[in-house]
Amino acid sequence: MASTFDNSPLARALEAIRHTASPGELGLQVAVIAGALLLAWIATRLTRHRLKVTRWQFGKGEFERVAFPMIALVFVWTAKAILSASLRVETGPIEIAVYTLWAFVVIRAASYVLGHILPEGEFQSSIIRFVVLLAWVGLLLRVTDFMPEVLDALDSYNVTQQITVLDVLKVALALFLSITVALWISRVTEGRVMAAESLEPTTRLVISKITRVMAILLAIFVALPLAGIDVTTLSVFSGALGVGLGFGLQKVASNYVSGFIVLLDRSLRIGDVILVDGRRGQVIAIQSRCTVIRGSDGVESIIPNEKLITDTIGHQTYSSSRVAATIAATIAYGSDVDRACAILVELAKKQPRVLADPGPVARIKQLTERGIELELTVWISDPVNGDGDIRGDVLKGALTAFPAAGIGIPLPQREVRVIATPETTKT
Repeated sequence: MASTFDNSPLARALEAIRHTASPGELGLQVAVIAGALLLAWIATRLTRHRLKVTRWQFGKGEFERVAFPMIALVFVWTAKAILSASLRVETGPIEIAVYTLWAFVVIRAASYVLGHILPEGEFQSSIIRFVVLLAWVGLLLRVTDFMPEVLDALDSYNVTQQITVLDVLKVALALFLSITVALWISRVTEGRVMAAESLEPTTRLVISKITRVMAILLAIFVALPLAGIDVTTLSVFSGALGVGLGFGLQKVASNYVSGFIVLLDRSLRIGDVILVDGRRGQVIAIQSRCTVIRGSDGVESIIPNEKLITDTIGHQTYSSSRVAATIAATIAYGSDVDRACAILVELAKKQPRVLADPGPVARIKQLTERGIELELTVWISDPVNGDGDIRGDVLKGALTAFPAAGIGIPLPQREVRVIATPETTKT
């Protein structure tokens, strides 16, 4: 282990500083490193406006934070190659600077990409902190040249008879990198597609979901061979898993398939007002498994997508956003029905949300034991706001207008009969 450290970049850099390199050579390397950092900073500042993405969002924050260590790495690595080949200078300090810049590139890229594909919160912060820790540990092992010994030690511990700890770590690393790249590509594509106003919202959702599923599947099939796992050996396991999913998760699979059908046939769109399973509300999200609608009272209902395919759905905005709302009012027998209908129509016309074409209409709905039941029909173009406020304003105005016009509002009547019995006769 001591000999390994003696051959490490850190040991060579310390030896060059102490004995091997002359002050001029050390000054040259320090100047090269400082000059590379300065040139990288200048190049980044000059290209920062070009690096700003207007139509495509590739990550969280500005790409300038990632571009600076990448450009600096290119300059320092180029200077190292020139000094090693032409001047025959021991480049231990520059070599450490190269590895350090590699660590910074990994850290900045992880924050840039993972911050874009993962939701804000503790989970995102934990993943980024873990990547930062791995980058610094990898840098330490590389500059001390202990990396081969650590890998050999991990390869000597068996998880099973044929699988070592190193194999497990390789699989985990390959899956993490491939899935991260897949999610990043799908997230970038999703952001661009969702911003395309020329496409309908349902088409954007279909493209985004298909892109994400295909990217993740492709990432898994690419990562497993890279980790040394034969994909063909998983055929038997995948067949058994498929049978199990077919029986145990058929409802879940049905909801996912129904979700794609809803998006493809464009029967529902974001913003539509529907009535399903006794719930009326506006569609605010169409997800893979369910659809979310929000009622006028603010309550959000989660409807399984299968119900949207198998049940009858009341669609209030399918071909037109104009819908009718009915308001019932009862007047006493002997009242002027024509005058009552005219009052209801006048009250409806005063409502700003009621359309003039087609205009409000009042008619007799039925004759009941309480009185004459009238029905007022009005049309509105914003069903998402409901009709409760219109109903309340019209009925409130009728409470004042009906008595003023001599129209009676019937009250509940009860007939009570007292039947005499021998006991009550005596009293």
